[in-house]
Parts: sequence; structure tokens; C-alpha cells
Amino acid sequence: MKILVTGGAGFIGSHVVDAYIAHNHDVVVIDNLATGHREFVNPRARFYHSDIADRAAVREVFARERFDLVNHHAAQVDVRVSVRDPLADARTNITGLLTLLEACREFSVKRFIFVSSGGVIYGEPEELPVPEDAPKKPISPYGVAKLASEFYLFSAKQTWGLDYIALRYANVYGPRQTPKSEANVISTFARQLLRGEPVTIFGDGHQTRDFVFVSDVVAANLSATERLEEINRAPARSIDDLAFNIGTGQETSVNELFERFERALHKKCDARYAPARPGELQRNALDISRAKRILKFAPKIPLDEGLPETLSWVRSVE
Repeated sequence: MKILVTGGAGFIGSHVVDAYIAHNHDVVVIDNLATGHREFVNPRARFYHSDIADRAAVREVFARERFDLVNHHAAQVDVRVSVRDPLADARTNITGLLTLLEACREFSVKRFIFVSSGGVIYGEPEELPVPEDAPKKPISPYGVAKLASEFYLFSAKQTWGLDYIALRYANVYGPRQTPKSEANVISTFARQLLRGEPVTIFGDGHQTRDFVFVSDVVAANLSATERLEEINRAPARSIDDLAFNIGTGQETSVNELFERFERALHKKCDARYAPARPGELQRNALDISRAKRILKFAPKIPLDEGLPETLSWVRSVE
């Protein structure tokens, strides 16, 4: 299969590219390198240094390559940027998606995997773990864009027959997560602790997240690719019918995360507390029962394995 991976020079996207190539797919990458790294791109992938919101550039790539499937990882992922400059966020996260969908329709690409968010689209959850059909209460423009994108995809399915799956990621971590990319608390702590610096914990540290290792996320992408057509045969009544939470289903507090880092490093570390950041979710964990049942998704890497691997990679590049 010939697959386009947008954002394939980024943290998660580059791992997905590697997996597709390992499974003998023909892979093309589009990335503007705003947050990606050219050296992350698998040498067996064809690389286009382009912006997904550039209609002419995207059309040229689609016309030349003739894809079977698009895996859309490219995004503006910084919530703070989206609040500060919602137009810039929308240019990448909404206009970029529509540019790809326009090209898909013109060049008869009928299969699409979209990376959504299992945190920002739900907002502060009413129940935990959060199921796919939970109320959608995005606070940030970034969350609004991710949710709107799922509706655009649903519309494309109804109007011109696009088959798609939306993967709603939890907090992904692992090798290749850099400050330039969608760095989360794990990659931030890893760098600070390896430098001997104190970490900053905002609020009381009791806020929780669902941390999922990047290789498990890659496995979900492979499964979605294999099962996409089968899943789309059933009538879709709402966006939730074609969306899957991808996480572990387990809450881990920031305080507990810090303690796990101390165990991984075999030493006491310094943490400083700062005022809570406005708008930060207090609790999050995703219900992954649908992904287990339909995608046969099963996360395999617990934090106590993933943290040392992440630390090892950060140590190798710092």
C-alpha cells in the first residue's frame, strides 16, 4: 500500500513511518519541519518539505504519488499557541485538514487515519475512564480544532464516501519526543532530571494523566490501517462510532510520576511547586475498551519500562 504520513518527521509520526516501512508499505512523508526533525525520517521514505495548508504543494504531491491511504499526524499541538493565536492554529489544524481532504477527493483517496485527542476534546471529564461517547467540552482552540476535524471527516464520509478512523490519543511519551515537538511532562522531567535540575510541578501535583508509550500508539495505527475498511462497512451514526481512545485506561498523578523517575534514576531528585496553570485538566484517563474489542489494541509497555527507555534516549541526545 502507498501511504502518506503527514508529520512523518515528528515524534509519533516518524515512529509510524518506521512501522509502515517494516510492514513493507511504500511511504511518503510531508512535513514542514516546524516541529519535526529531518533526521527522524526513515531513509526508505520519500520526503517532501511542504506545508499541509499549501494547496498547490499538497496537490502536486498527491498527483505525483497517488496514495492509497493518508495517515494524518501533522498538527499545531501547543495548546498555549492555540490560545494566543487561534488563527495560526486553525491554519494548520483545520485548513490543513481540509486541504488534504480536498486532495483526497480529487485523486480518489478513500482511506484516512486522523490523529485526534483523548484529552482536549473531552475537557474535564464527568466520568473516568472517559468513553468515546462522553460529552465533548473542549476549552482551547486546539481542542475545538480537533473536534471540528472529526466532524469534517464525518461529513466527508457521508458526502463522498471517505473511509476513516480517528485515533484519540492519551498523553504519548517515548524516544524522539523533543522540546520542539509535543513535549509533555515526561520528556520535560527527563531532560531536567538528567541535567541535575529541579523539576517544576504546577499545582499540588495530584492532577492525573493517562501516559501511553509511543510503540503502543504505533501498534494502534497499524491495527487501524488493517481494519479501516471493515470498520467502515457498518453505518456510522456519529463521530464516536469511528473514533477510538488510545491510552492505557490508568491514571498517574504528576507526584507519582516524579517518584517513578526517582526510582528509575536510583536517586532522590528535587521538585519545586508552582501555582497551577489556568485551564489545566485535573484528571484524565481514557476508556480503551472499544479499541481493545474492535482494533484488538492492547498496550504492552507500563511506565516502569517506558520511563527508562525514554531516559536512555534523552541521555543519548543531550
